[in-house]
Amino acid sequence: MSGRSLVLSIDQGTTGSRAFVFSEDGRVVSSAYREFTQYYPRPGWVEHDPMEILRSVFRVVEEAVDRRGLWKRIGAIGITNQRETFVLWDRRTGRPVAGSRAIVWQCRRSAEICADLRGRGLERAARARTGLVLDPYFSGTKVRWMMDHVAGLRARVKIGDVCFGTIDAWLLWHLTGGTHATDFTNASRTLMFNIRKRAWDPELLDLLGVPAALHLPAVRPSAGRFGVTRGAAGLPGGIPITGMAGDQQAALFGQGATRAGGMKNTYGTGCFLMLHTGDRFVLSGEGLLTTLACDSAGGPAYALEGSVFIAGAAVQWLRDGIEIIRSSAESERWARSVPDSAGVVVVPAFTGLGAPHWRPDARGAIFGLTRGATRAHLIRATLESIAYQTCDVFDLMRSICSTRKPSIRIRELRVDGGATRNNFLMQFQADLLGLPVVRPRMAELTSWGAARLAGIGASMWSAGSADPAGLSGTTVFRPRLSRARAAALQKKWRICVRRVV
Repeated sequence: MSGRSLVLSIDQGTTGSRAFVFSEDGRVVSSAYREFTQYYPRPGWVEHDPMEILRSVFRVVEEAVDRRGLWKRIGAIGITNQRETFVLWDRRTGRPVAGSRAIVWQCRRSAEICADLRGRGLERAARARTGLVLDPYFSGTKVRWMMDHVAGLRARVKIGDVCFGTIDAWLLWHLTGGTHATDFTNASRTLMFNIRKRAWDPELLDLLGVPAALHLPAVRPSAGRFGVTRGAAGLPGGIPITGMAGDQQAALFGQGATRAGGMKNTYGTGCFLMLHTGDRFVLSGEGLLTTLACDSAGGPAYALEGSVFIAGAAVQWLRDGIEIIRSSAESERWARSVPDSAGVVVVPAFTGLGAPHWRPDARGAIFGLTRGATRAHLIRATLESIAYQTCDVFDLMRSICSTRKPSIRIRELRVDGGATRNNFLMQFQADLLGLPVVRPRMAELTSWGAARLAGIGASMWSAGSADPAGLSGTTVFRPRLSRARAAALQKKWRICVRRVV
């Protein structure tokens, strides 16, 4: 390990795969990125090709570590991933089971199963054990859907031939030559894991109609030894993989929010607001989720979360769907070219609405169109919708915090993710919240969080080192809008949302 002071962070996201090589002080030494194909076989369905994901990860890793021979200096590897997306694969071949792709967290195909379980009065029991709601967002009901619809799959599962894993486990299997493991944060997003007992729950499997013989991964703390490389992705054998966490928990860790009261929002394909609650299991009955996060050493802790399904994906729709912008960065210029949205409101419920509504049947809509509405107004309204959705979740979380004893006072919102580069969006977010929005110099704190976990798990870095709060160059967006004007805008937004739910 002499001279191996760098950490490779693999960030496998919804629309692309990234690899970063970090030094201990948070400096990006090298990076690479590659998008992959999105499949929409039916309305509301979203799929990925697991082998294409694997190839994209191997490619970006090779590109990142080949530069200046960096592979010689990699001492540990961290993995972070799109959490609820999962793969079913053959234990012998390591290939996806016939007839299946990776089912993406955005996919709504199990909505009827969720409705049936709720109708049978089973949501309370599931929520008490998992901290989650019965929604297609989570893996468990979509595993059940696959059992019901992929010919021969249930029989193969019953004889123990099939592995289940979120994308971190899929990557780990192929990087290590067959290690089947995940971490607490990813397991907590499956609807099959009891976050109080911190174990896979046979009763939850039975509730979901998933055979107990499904080969589930071992669950380990987010910082620790998961396995070692076996010559994949251009890496030499023997490099330890010592950090794993779902993307939002990795971002929370990257922001240094490892104790009760720490809070962040990540703006990516979706939008994810998390509040660390320490060792307290706080069950909210008001549209939020309870989930597992990381303490300062990478062990399991609890958090509250509000998940917005469509954020950056709405801008991607402007670019790829209706083709009114050529790049995501271009949206800021268009938004600033008009003083307001001219009354146009976009509710981007393309795959239903997440927190605090949890309506998988909701669909997107545009309100307030007039003859005077232009491309610029539609683009601005789409960006504003990201801030409105975040504000709905934030206001609920702030209300819960104020009623807890001891109460938690939120003084600012720390942000990360690719969409935070949009200064218009960040300023509008601060205006709506009436609080400062703090953007660290490093936007990709998800990748940095995975790297920190790996460095700690490999005993290369101490738990108190490389604190991102010390990174220079933060930008603070302070509210400029009057509270009365902000309230009026939010009221109009919420009227429009009620019309789609």
